[in-house]
Amino acid sequence: MSNSAAEPLQPLNPDEEALVRALGQVMHVLPRAIDADMVGDRQLPLTEYTALMNLSEAPDRRMRMNELASACYLSLSGMTRTIIRLETQGLVKRERCAEDARGWNAVLTDAGFARLEESWPSHLDSVRRRFLQHFESFDLAQLTRAFQRVGTAERTEATD
Repeated sequence: MSNSAAEPLQPLNPDEEALVRALGQVMHVLPRAIDADMVGDRQLPLTEYTALMNLSEAPDRRMRMNELASACYLSLSGMTRTIIRLETQGLVKRERCAEDARGWNAVLTDAGFARLEESWPSHLDSVRRRFLQHFESFDLAQLTRAFQRVGTAERTEATD
């Protein structure tokens, strides 16, 4: 337990409680809604889109499977299943790591990049409509920094 004995626990105030509950709801609902929009538009499911997006931004369009899983917030087995689906469509190929014969890289193919570009408008529309439009009057840079601090702190604690 991280709370020291000298600090009494303070219950959440109503605004804090509402924020925590709303965040939980967003974390549950938003990815499913974006995925449903994309699949409804006959585009890539969100998990596959996210994998291709991360690969497109990586040097040589390649990432180690464990790094890609981490970037996509998936388990390694979940990432492997996703990459196998993409590989059967010719959108990704797997190659042994040159530095480490035990590891595997996922590599984005030209067809995969084209499919990502094709799916991008659907993803963009869904993200704007279902998420960003609700923050029109907010300081997005400040909100982003707050979210990044939370994410960084959690990743740091998870590796300690």
